[in-house]
Formats: sequence, C-alpha cells, structure tokens
Amino acid sequence: MRAFVALARTGNFTLAAQTLHVTQSALSGLIKELEQTLDARVVDRSTRRIGLTDIGRELLPLFSQIIDDLDGALANVADHTRLKKGVVRIAAPQLMACTLLPPSIAAYRAQHPEIVVRLADTEVEGVITRVLSGEADVGIGPERTPAPPLLARELFSMPFALVFPHEHPLAALERVTWQDAAAYPFISLQGQFTELLLDAVPPSRTGIALSPAHEVTFMTTALAMVSAGLGVTVCLPYAAPLATLYGLTMRPLDAPTLQRRFFVYTRPGRSLSPAAESYVEFLFAYVKRAQAEG
Repeated sequence: MRAFVALARTGNFTLAAQTLHVTQSALSGLIKELEQTLDARVVDRSTRRIGLTDIGRELLPLFSQIIDDLDGALANVADHTRLKKGVVRIAAPQLMACTLLPPSIAAYRAQHPEIVVRLADTEVEGVITRVLSGEADVGIGPERTPAPPLLARELFSMPFALVFPHEHPLAALERVTWQDAAAYPFISLQGQFTELLLDAVPPSRTGIALSPAHEVTFMTTALAMVSAGLGVTVCLPYAAPLATLYGLTMRPLDAPTLQRRFFVYTRPGRSLSPAAESYVEFLFAYVKRAQAEG
C-alpha cells in the first residue's frame, strides 16, 4: 500500500523508490505483488509517466487514509510507551488522598509532565469497588478481610499512632499504650476499622475496654473532633501532616504495637497501561525513599 501511494503521488518509479528508500526493482516488485493480491491492475505503464487505472484511482484515497490512520495509531502507541502521553486513574481512601498521594503525584508529574494522573478520593470500601468496575486502573488501600478478587502488592506496613491535642494529659507520658488511650473518649471510624481494632485489642485478653464514643466515616472528621477536645483517635503516621494542621500530637502506640498493611490493587488478567505501570513503580520507590528518610 505504501509503495502504491508513493507511486501514485510521484507518478514515477524512480522518485517513488527514493521516497521509500528502496531500489526501483524492489518498488516494482511491491506493485506487482499488490496487483497479484488484488487480481487487478492498479497502474498503467504504457507511458514514461505512469497513470492509475480506474481501480487504482478508487484505491488511492482508501489506501492513503488507511496508512494515515495506521501511522497515527503507531505514533500514539509510541507516545504511550515513551510516556509522552497517557492517563492514570487512582482510587484511594480519603485520608491517604489528602496526605501521602498528592506529593507523590506532584513528584511523578515533575518527571512525566505529559501524563495525566486522576485521583479519586473515596471511603475505604469504595477503593475496591472502583478497581473492580474499571473506574480506576489502580487502587491503594488497606488490607481487606476477606481478600478482594484483585491482584495485591504490599506497598507499606505502618504501626497505629495515637492522636490527641498538644495540651492533653497524655502528652506528659513518655510511652503511650492502648490502656492509656482507653481512659479517654475514643473516636473511631465506622465499619471494618473499628472491628480491626476491637479484634486486635480484645478486652477479654488485654483487659482494655476500647469502646468508641463516636464513630465517623472519615478520618478528617475524627481529627477535627479530636482538635475540638471531644476525645482521642488513632491513625497511621502518613497522616502526620494533617494532624499537625489540626494542631494535634501524634505518638506511637504500644502494648500491643499494631501494624496495618496497605496494598496496591489491580484487576487480574488486565495489563496496566504504560503510564499506570510507570506510576505504580514510581510510587513504590517514593514510599521506600520516604520511609528511609524517616
């Protein structure tokens, strides 16, 4: 097709061969192959300047469009693989979406400004739903029980920390335990978060009566309530910037030390786009670097 279009546009075997960077005999062979495939003549060779047959004139705009579309598609693929373009759709819990992820996205965009990264902040349960439905290429969230039908790569594991106002009595303690936390109104998140804590710190085994005084949907609400003096809460260290913004103190929790694992979730049987794969690998390196820097 390329040989035919070049020949039709130049009207000359020599010029067409030069355009395609092939020999004149190779070009002639390609035209013969095309005519044999079609079982029809596409050019008349009766004069020094070739002319198109009726079939050739019909095929020229069709072949030209096919070649243009193909070249455009190949260029588009090349742009994606060279990360010159692309879209990454991420779903993450609201707290992570307003603490850890924005600076990681900014750092990634500094390296790949042509890539569009779209972040959907949602409740924890919504992360899995968005990935399963295809609304998000990648989901980032805590370990779920039971495990969702997704591919999961552990991104990091962090211990819970207690959050309270700067002037709170707990600030005077050198070491803060779950028993210390249980002495104050506890603000927890609804759903599996509270279940996780109660399973990890059962009163029958630990003697710690951790009964939520308030249950809210988002950790930002819990932090705001702690800032207003309504109780204490627990969250993960990646939320430290937000705790600071609310004027709160964050301290490690002991006896016991509880870890929560976070994963990158993707759909099985579906390859990530080059852009999404690139961002995921960047995020793993970004988190590893952040943990090394403390």
